[in-house]
Amino acid sequence: MAPGVILDVDPRSLENNSSHRTKEIDSGRLIVRRGQPFSIVVHCSHDPLQNHTLNLVLSLGTKDELVISVEEDMWAEDKWWFHQQEMQDGILVTLHSPADAIIGKYGLDVLLTSRGRVVEKTKRLNFHLLFNPWCKGDVVYLPDETLLQEYIMNENGVIFMGTSDFIRSIHWNYGQFEDFVMDICFEVLDNSNDALKNLERDLKKRCDPVYISRTITAMINSAGDKGVLTGRWDNKYSDGVSPSRWTGSVPILEQWSKSRCRAVRYGQCWVFAAVACTVLRCLGIPTRLITNFDSAHDTDGNLSVDYVQNYGSGRMETKGDSTWNFHCWVESWMKRQDLPEGNDGWQVLDPTPQELSDGVYCCGPCPVAAIKEGNLSMKYDAPFVFAEVNADVTYWVVGPDGRRRKANVDTMTIGRNISTKSVYSDKREDLTLHYKYPEGSEAERSVFRKAGRGVTEPSQPATEKALQLSIKHGSPVLGTDFDLIIEVKNQGGKSRTAELTIQVQGVSYNHVHRGNIQEHTTSVTVPAYEVHKEALRLRYEDYARCLSEHRLIRVRALLEPHGENEPTMTVTNIPLSVPELLVQVPGKAVVNRPMMAYISFTNPLPVPLRVGVFTLEGAGLLTQTQMRVKGEVGPGQKVAAKLSLTPFRAGVRKLVVDFDSDRLMDVKGVATVFVR
Repeated sequence: MAPGVILDVDPRSLENNSSHRTKEIDSGRLIVRRGQPFSIVVHCSHDPLQNHTLNLVLSLGTKDELVISVEEDMWAEDKWWFHQQEMQDGILVTLHSPADAIIGKYGLDVLLTSRGRVVEKTKRLNFHLLFNPWCKGDVVYLPDETLLQEYIMNENGVIFMGTSDFIRSIHWNYGQFEDFVMDICFEVLDNSNDALKNLERDLKKRCDPVYISRTITAMINSAGDKGVLTGRWDNKYSDGVSPSRWTGSVPILEQWSKSRCRAVRYGQCWVFAAVACTVLRCLGIPTRLITNFDSAHDTDGNLSVDYVQNYGSGRMETKGDSTWNFHCWVESWMKRQDLPEGNDGWQVLDPTPQELSDGVYCCGPCPVAAIKEGNLSMKYDAPFVFAEVNADVTYWVVGPDGRRRKANVDTMTIGRNISTKSVYSDKREDLTLHYKYPEGSEAERSVFRKAGRGVTEPSQPATEKALQLSIKHGSPVLGTDFDLIIEVKNQGGKSRTAELTIQVQGVSYNHVHRGNIQEHTTSVTVPAYEVHKEALRLRYEDYARCLSEHRLIRVRALLEPHGENEPTMTVTNIPLSVPELLVQVPGKAVVNRPMMAYISFTNPLPVPLRVGVFTLEGAGLLTQTQMRVKGEVGPGQKVAAKLSLTPFRAGVRKLVVDFDSDRLMDVKGVATVFVR
């Protein structure tokens, strides 16, 4: 037979991508999910099967590191196979991939052979294979369409921040289906240390979501590899982008890729988690972003965070341990075939670089079920995750004589209001009871004791003291002066006198010290069964110089009763709120039809704002766009901007806007756009 029988190969991308739920990624390229068949058409000039045999060969890797022969009509669950059906102008070839196939970019060669000799070979057809949470045989299978629409298909996210008492939210553009994001996700895998060391061995492991998710967790941060983001927490971002300015994952991934894998500056925990969520959803692993309020970082594994206040010192110190107002990670859904029964389902993955895990800065996947039951032998990093949501906090005071006295033990604070975006709306869903039994219950303490075996004896709650200390405050707005009320309550039957020290500091969300605002010491006498109230006025000109972009004030009150050796300490964190941006997109939104967006914001500060910039982003609406504000914005002055945008994908879209300036950062606004 003369060559040229095969005219071309039609990947049927539109049909295949529609049935495989990947057309949002691309309708022109073939992108399919494992465990689900897809069909291509081999167009021929005449019947090629009279004297020849059709053969299919798959290859993976930049230099065909893995080659897979596809057998015909095997009906096997654990191998690639195909069946063929003659058509009027060619052959309909249906390929079946195993539910545990390697994910990645495949090359498909279609061959005609005769008597074992290749007589014709088509131009290679490239396609991508992803995880398939709709396939029962896939270990990422999630049998709830509503959850899949949220945890795979939704490009719009909500991240919860602030403090456990004053939770705020920001909108985030995951953009997992934006142009070239999928390619960048595989580029991230290809640049991992394991892939660069031995690509063939790495490719063989890419069938396993445990391996993939662990690799992604390591690669989102740049510690020790060619990862995507560099973390920074010291408020010095002039050589990069402040973490609070980001509104979505796509610009971060694009910048990393275009710079040939040079780490993007800068990220903090919610940025790391959000980018990880984008990559994992894009690859087909159901994923959601989690916020843990009052999150512990226990470096010595004793399930206790110890704070030490030295006499006369304005700072409270720890030996490596810390607590964060909030900390973000992700959960991904998968079966854990590498662990005993009972550990399937949601797995904690934390891409923020904190501690080494098997020599790599990553964390997880760790089963949420194992955390709740205190089964800390389960891999990966269960003791660290358990401490994040369960550690006790102990406050110590070191006096002038060098003696250390225990001021307070808090067993109830760590791991509060563990949150994620609701499947049904942008509201908060509380997941705390997924991670632990009700705080203070016998079941919770029993799990804590079980988890604490083999480490330092867990702290026991201190006995109730006669003098009780609390800090009261309202919901202060940035730019205003406001009052704190420190209450000393005497629950005893006799009058008591004590030294009351109040320290007010500016801190970041992870409690990095930014400067002292006020320190006030006074002697108080409280009659039996009465309450003494001490008022403290905080003025904008005093606290403004110490604020981080998180607008957080930390107040610490220390009470030292005269003639007693039992100090009492309490700590509270006060977030300062700002008005949201007003974002409006009036009129009907239609694909490929221009429309206007309007943004406005009023300066709440008693000082002018300079070098203002709006950052806009929205999956399916526009790529990240920046608009600079001319001149300065005076106190109480309104600044407005407008922008023409042309939606390019239908569906429910979010236009997310950020405003930053020299004195005010991380001001967010959002508009929902229904695109027809």
